[in-house]
This record gives sequence, structure tokens and C-alpha cells, in this order.
Amino acid sequence: MSAALTLQGAQVLWPEGPEVRDLTIADGRVTDAPTGRGVDLSGYMILPGIVDIHGDGFERHLAPRRGAMKDVDQGLIATEAELAANGITTATLAQFYSWEGGMRGPEFAEKVFAGLATIRPQVDTDLLVQLRFEIPMLNDYAAVEEMIARHAIPYVVFNDHLPHEELSKGKRPPRLTGQALRIGRNPEKHLAFMQDLHARMPEVEPALDALSARLIAAGVRLGSHDEATAAARARNRARGIHIAEFPETLAAAEAARAGGDSIIMGAPNLVRGGSHKGNASALEMAAMGLIDALASDYHYPSLKRAAFLLADGGVCDLAAAWRLISLGPARILGLEDRGELRPGLRADLTVIDPASRRIMATMAGGRISYMNGAVAARFMGL
Repeated sequence: MSAALTLQGAQVLWPEGPEVRDLTIADGRVTDAPTGRGVDLSGYMILPGIVDIHGDGFERHLAPRRGAMKDVDQGLIATEAELAANGITTATLAQFYSWEGGMRGPEFAEKVFAGLATIRPQVDTDLLVQLRFEIPMLNDYAAVEEMIARHAIPYVVFNDHLPHEELSKGKRPPRLTGQALRIGRNPEKHLAFMQDLHARMPEVEPALDALSARLIAAGVRLGSHDEATAAARARNRARGIHIAEFPETLAAAEAARAGGDSIIMGAPNLVRGGSHKGNASALEMAAMGLIDALASDYHYPSLKRAAFLLADGGVCDLAAAWRLISLGPARILGLEDRGELRPGLRADLTVIDPASRRIMATMAGGRISYMNGAVAARFMGL
């Protein structure tokens, strides 16, 4: 049960801009009337809780070493603790359904979804899920559709990570042997499996058309990953796929913007100053107004860092930068009850030391999910 509190003296990022004004919380929501116990947070900032729209950083908690994938539940609880410590109040865990096997295979996806159902009542962070489906897996279309329905998965992103260039030339893809051995598969059988998938690519387009139509009819939100061309974005838009996740080129991003699609880029790309794969720069795209939301991708701390980097660099003010990690992703996900601090919405917030930019406390739905140091002492009245 969440407490009734009035957070006093902090600079709060309201929808209309930052202002030192009391923030009141009751019954898990922001209210417009003073209530409950007062907590002095003068000298700190209060910002909307971060909404992570795509992240696979949870994998390192589920398998810190090769083969150590026994206790998914405890790994997910550890993930939630890291999310909260980074100001994240809603997290979308991006789980693969891939020919790559191992942690990216369908069997492991089942374990993750079952684990999430078990631990959700034990944690405060809202843990959502995204299924990343590898579209060359034609024999699995029925199975993945059944999995999506059974686990009520609200968000599916289509991927294609097959090394088509090497396979089309009859070459052995790089790192194939290590990849096969890591998942316990004979390298030659793994290569033959990939070759079979590649050979059937002409069948994928019509199959994907039909699958997309059925998922949309079932109310599933659809996205596409790593589009490189405007034509690829147009094809996916025609299928009803209106989320462009990590477009690889400016041409693909500009096509998404022209078509009214939502554009997501990785916060680590922006923080490091460019893509580690040589794709389009998130910083350049942000300056051009081509980003609707930033995602943690593989590194949860990068979300907060990216927002402050944009503001410090003069690309936009902090309110606009923070929207890319709060209101922007919430709206893409269809979550109308969060993303900003406004009476009636969920009390999702993070308290930040403006000097160090350190997360001092996080509240999700009015419940404390993380707290440390001097802010903890103030809440305790010490």
C-alpha cells in the first residue's frame, strides 16, 4: 500500500516546466491537494519516473556466466532492483524468440514469461514485456502466435538477424562455431539450419503480412527493428507496423517521421556519441527531431545520462529531453496513466541530486522502489 505524502521544496518537473512546488501523493497517484506527512526535499529535483521501452540488460542477471540459467525468478528480482536504482519505474523487457537458441530461443522465452508472472506481485517496478521475433522462422509462426496469446504479450517487434550476405554467397558466417557451441548445437547442423531459413526468405513476406494482420486484430502493438531503408519502413507501415525501433540510417528515420510512425533509438548510442555498429547517430537524430523515445537497449544507466547530455549540450531543454525517456515511450506503449507528473496519474517519480545527477530515490505507483543516502534520512525524519 502506498503512503500519503507531500514532497516539499524540491524543483519538480511539471508538464508546464520545472518549478519549486509541493508534490502530493495519495493512493499511488499524484494529487492536487496537500495530504499526508511532509518530507523536505529542498535542494533536490523530482522528475517523472523513467519508462524504458526496450531493454535486454536483464539477460546478465539471468545468466551471469555461460550455462548459469537455473534461477530465472531471482535474476528478474535482481533486474528490478537495478531498474529502480536507475530511476526506471516502467520497464519493457525485450525477450528474443530466435533461431540463435540459448537465451534467445523459444524455450528460454517461456521461462522468462513464467518467471515474470511469478515475481510481478513481489516488486514495485511495472515490468512489461516485448517479444522480439525473428521473421525467417517460418515453421514457428503458429507457435509464436500461440505464445503471444497465452502470455497476453502486448508488444511484438520483428527482427531479422540472419547473416544473409554470407549465406547467399555460400560462405560460413563469422563467429558461427562459437555461437553454435554456446547453445550446445553442432556447428554444421547450426549452419545447415541457418541456410534453410535463408533459402525460404521468399516465403517470409506473405507470411509476415498474414501474421501482422492477425496480431493487430488481437490488439498487439507491432514494431520493426533495424530498418536500413525508406522502402523497408514503407513495407512495414503497410502491414500496420508503426513503430520503427533503432532505424540504421537517416533515410529510414526520415521515412518514419514522414509517415507519422514512432521512432525509438538507443540511449547508449547517444551517450557514446554514435552507434557501435556504425549506424545512424542518435545524437544527430535527436538534434533533427527524429526521435520520439530513447530506450536503454543494453545499459539501464544510459537513459538518465542521455537526457542530461541532451540538455547540457543545448540540443533541447531538460523538459524535452526527459520526455524522450518518460512521456514519449509511455505514449508509444499506449500507457496514458504515466510519463509526467500531473494530478490523477500514477505517482511514478525519481528524486535526483542536481549536482551529482545521482538517483537518490525512485517511487513507482507511490511505493518506494529505491532510496539511499541523505534522501532516505529525510524520509525517515532523521
